[in-house]
Amino acid sequence: MAEQAVETGGLAAAPPERRLSAMGTGVRARQGGAPAGRFVGRGRELKALRADIVRAGLDTLSGRKTPRSRVLLIAGRPGSGRTALAEELVTRLAGEYPDGVVRARLTGVDGEPVPTERTARALLTALGAPVPAGAGEDELTEALRGALDGRRVVLLYDDAAGAEQVDPLLPDESACLVVAVSRGPLTGVPDVRPCTLGGLDVAAAVDLLEGYAGPTRITCDPVAAACVVEECGGQPAALVLVGGWLAARPKMSVVDVAKRLRELAPAEGHEGVGGRPLGRAFRLAYESLPQTPARLLRLLALAPAGLVDAHTTSALAGCSVSAAQAALEEFTAQGFLRAEPAEVSAGAGTRSCEPPAPQYRVPGCLAPMLRAALYERERPAEVELARARMLERTVRQLHSCRAITETGDLATRKRIAELPRPLRFPTREAAEEWLLARLPSLLAAARLAVEDGRLDTLARRLVSALTRALTAHLGAERAAPELYGLHQLVLDVAQRCEMPLEKGAALLNLGDLDARAGRTTEALDRYREALRAARESGDPYATSRSLESIAAAHQELGDWQRAADWYRRGLELRLTRGELADEARLYGRLGAVYTYAGEWGDALRSWRAAAAACRRLRDQPGHARALSEAARVQEYAGRPQEALRTCLEAVECARQAGDIRLQAAVRLRLADTLERLGDRPAADLHRAEAERLLEAAPAGSGAAGPEAAGDPLPGAAGAPIAGGGGIAGLAGTTDAKAARNRSRNRSQDRAENRAQDRPEDGQGQQAPKGSLRNQ
Repeated sequence: MAEQAVETGGLAAAPPERRLSAMGTGVRARQGGAPAGRFVGRGRELKALRADIVRAGLDTLSGRKTPRSRVLLIAGRPGSGRTALAEELVTRLAGEYPDGVVRARLTGVDGEPVPTERTARALLTALGAPVPAGAGEDELTEALRGALDGRRVVLLYDDAAGAEQVDPLLPDESACLVVAVSRGPLTGVPDVRPCTLGGLDVAAAVDLLEGYAGPTRITCDPVAAACVVEECGGQPAALVLVGGWLAARPKMSVVDVAKRLRELAPAEGHEGVGGRPLGRAFRLAYESLPQTPARLLRLLALAPAGLVDAHTTSALAGCSVSAAQAALEEFTAQGFLRAEPAEVSAGAGTRSCEPPAPQYRVPGCLAPMLRAALYERERPAEVELARARMLERTVRQLHSCRAITETGDLATRKRIAELPRPLRFPTREAAEEWLLARLPSLLAAARLAVEDGRLDTLARRLVSALTRALTAHLGAERAAPELYGLHQLVLDVAQRCEMPLEKGAALLNLGDLDARAGRTTEALDRYREALRAARESGDPYATSRSLESIAAAHQELGDWQRAADWYRRGLELRLTRGELADEARLYGRLGAVYTYAGEWGDALRSWRAAAAACRRLRDQPGHARALSEAARVQEYAGRPQEALRTCLEAVECARQAGDIRLQAAVRLRLADTLERLGDRPAADLHRAEAERLLEAAPAGSGAAGPEAAGDPLPGAAGAPIAGGGGIAGLAGTTDAKAARNRSRNRSQDRAENRAQDRPEDGQGQQAPKGSLRNQ
């Protein structure tokens, strides 16, 4: 079993349906940047950690079953090889935990702790468990514990800032194992087994140095090599930098590097960060770089989430993609960067024939020093320009990533052909793999751009492009957790820049996601706030959309009177604008609400108005559906003969529309009416005809024509709001047809259940019930 890396910025690298299968290939851990597949030293620590797994805990000694998973702690300073030791441990243990190994970094590249809800969301995605959009920390951590019940999983929590980060993420399943990496103890986590790291022993450190610098100089002068190890304090990260420096300078001896390290040592009492072994090794390697590579390296401190590739580097430095790739490979050879495993960076890389573009990571122990060098050497204007270039390149890549899903359109194909070749994707699969592999850094880029506040226009464009790409490749339902965070970013920008239209769009989109997650009350609050913003902006479409969404939320809460009132407000606005199609739709929604409420007179008038609007629109399918719903209401109202006439009219409309499935549905409605009138032979004939039509209908065919006027679809699943400045289309709605079908089924079931609760009249028809207003 291999590791499945999780970036706490979003979805895991591989899609859920193939994530677990991607664990079948092996990934070797690294020791402080040693060549892949080679681990040196730490034998004693590995043995102690394995022994701690089976050692009896306090609960076991007291005779109780262990309530939670065992927690192993690897503590040490950044650069001590603590993460590499954890990776080696979980790689060796992977075979004993058949459900895989999942990793999450709990501290960002900027040194700030990652919010627990973001980590829990990423872990749920990696485990293939459903992730509720917009859920809070408690709900997500509870879902994580539920997803781990009955599994044997190793969870590697890297760079934990404290116990408050680790404790909420501990599974209740005792068969799981948690390996935490931290700078110090995790006080507050019960029964944690600590392993504190110092430097490597001399033999292992010399072995590591030799792996980078080559064996010749190390073997010829073992005393000088031991002096270098001493100057580096045995820290793997420092030894890697020194080894890379020697490898790039074959004429320099080991004695020379030992001498230079001693020269960089500060006076006693003035050590500071730069005077520590890792700081001195970094200064040695960085200050020896030529001017251009040194500038390129320090600009990598701007890379979101510490992840870089050739495109990001090219944009930051303003150089060609090929030159950027060559520089990244050179930095990796010198120990400044770590190459991300292909299995992680490409999401298993099995879907496209193109090899995945390599991705690299800035080590966490070097990131603070790179940032310090950046702000010391670069002017603020240059830093902002580099960040703007990176965001602009990212936006263009996201546009290309989305455009590959629309190649059926001639204009889209033309736009793709006009893009520079490095920005094009050969296939849709390759674009999706790129999106999933870069998603942590893309989400981090969006968050950083919004937090920066000086590039709001670019930030809005980036969020819009990322939203569209995610929806195009993953679908709105699967991408909903990420879309929720992106809409929240749009809201932050809109509030800061006082843009009411964009604020209303973001609130509507967030409300839609809340409504789909079952948080109807929260969605209602969002919609009301969106209505205020829409009225402030003076946009009639946003206003009407807000009114309909408020009505739909009341409808979902069962408050029929308020739902009808808000739908009427939306209808009045549509009537003043002469928007006939929207009038028909809203009349249908009013009819559905009145049907729920048992107000048959108002329901019938609304359905007839919807039918009339569809007739004026020449929408035969919508006309037939509205007549069918009107017939249903007439049945509930105890007027079966009128229902029969209306059903016959609906059958004729459906026939003229040429919609076979619609004809079958209306004939079934007619059969029910005839059966209630006591004409069973005629009812059987119509049912048989409906079955024949369904058998003759092409597979997968649906109702033709635009959306039915009588469709009781809640407004919460409506269309996106158009906003300026790249905010358009951020709704991320679910599949409309599925939502319509579910809503229609609920409408029919509720109305029929309400009708069946009443006594029958002499003709076998339920007697009408009074309006809810009178009860």
